[in-house]
Amino acid sequence: MARFFLEPAIRSGGLSAVITFLEGAPPMEAAIDALRTSLLDGLDPEAGPPRSIIPVPHGQLLLMPASWGSYAGVKVATAAPDNAARGLPRIQGNYLLLDGETLTPLALLDGIALTSVRTAAVSAVAADALAEPDASRLVLFGTGPQARSHLEALRCVRPIQEVVVVGRDAERTRVFAEEAGARVGGPGDVAHADLVACCTTARTPLFDGSLVPESATVLAVGSHEPEAREVDETAVARSTVVVEAVSAALREAGDVIQAVEARALDPGALVGLADLVRGGRELPPGRPRFFKGVGMAWQDLVVAAAHFEATRG
Repeated sequence: MARFFLEPAIRSGGLSAVITFLEGAPPMEAAIDALRTSLLDGLDPEAGPPRSIIPVPHGQLLLMPASWGSYAGVKVATAAPDNAARGLPRIQGNYLLLDGETLTPLALLDGIALTSVRTAAVSAVAADALAEPDASRLVLFGTGPQARSHLEALRCVRPIQEVVVVGRDAERTRVFAEEAGARVGGPGDVAHADLVACCTTARTPLFDGSLVPESATVLAVGSHEPEAREVDETAVARSTVVVEAVSAALREAGDVIQAVEARALDPGALVGLADLVRGGRELPPGRPRFFKGVGMAWQDLVVAAAHFEATRG
């Protein structure tokens, strides 16, 4: 953790404001707890502004502002699909945390670490509300940072004992599986899963949705574009569908949008994560549960604020 002066734009009482650079992100369990608590305390995911997405020749520029409680903040991020071939992260950026009343900058955070933790932590909040209490078999699609974070996050909320990893690159998948204490599998393994986590850059479905058991919970977080999806309309049609915010899902979630366009999903049936966490919705039995996350600005803010407060003590 380092501190530096922000000169000369912001002054309070004649003194320059001090901004803190925070490395990393809070522990996964702390991030999960902070997100769940914010929803229980009344945070409304539907109230936040939409993310600004600006196409550029080699990817996207993203701007994600939010305000809640004592804090405000904004994430400036980039998404460069070709970076993997260069050995660079696909998602990069920084997060600026502000005092909510004065809008004085307080801290600058690593956007990659923040995104990695908050995305998986949101999935864990959803899985904790959706998955069977004894869910122990996880099929994990992907071998990148989000796959690693989701494995950690889901182990925080369910007694994961068996992990099957499915990836496109055989060697990366083998290495990831060895490190995770998992085995290498294929799309058909979803037929025996309690939990399925989709953490890929795929633009077309990863598995046959008819294979998903009625008792299973599927999580998909790989995209925020209407043209991309990881889960087919068969799985969506069979499932109770939970989203971070209905407005965001109908704007950005290809898994949801394409199912609606195929008339496999009634948008009025979408369940908001806040309602679910607060116990406002009862889920019908005998159906898979599907959580689609696109990533929202309020999540970055809540996790950044939790990390900042933890370092102040």
